[in-house]
Amino acid sequence: MGATKTDLYTPEQTALADLTRALGHPARIAILQELISKNSCQCGELVLTIGLAQPTISQHLKELKQAGLIKGSVEGARICYCIDAENWKKHKQLLDSLFQPLPDSPSKCC
Repeated sequence: MGATKTDLYTPEQTALADLTRALGHPARIAILQELISKNSCQCGELVLTIGLAQPTISQHLKELKQAGLIKGSVEGARICYCIDAENWKKHKQLLDSLFQPLPDSPSKCC
């Protein structure tokens, strides 16, 4: 986004765009679903369950971590990841703010 156009959008719109960008790859969705289903920190297991190469998984984990959806902790030579519960709630509120109920009947629509 150009530096001169950022003032056109609210902080919430920018945050929502950043969130959806992080969610914009099926591998990242699969990683999040796996972390949610296990409800525990995952280390090397993601490579086996997702089926992608380690460098690819690492890149997707980096994107998810930068977005604040997951957090990582060092355990020996490995980094283990889990859902960042506090940020997860904030991101859910952002998505909920976009997917508000529609009015009962539009006055005129295509």
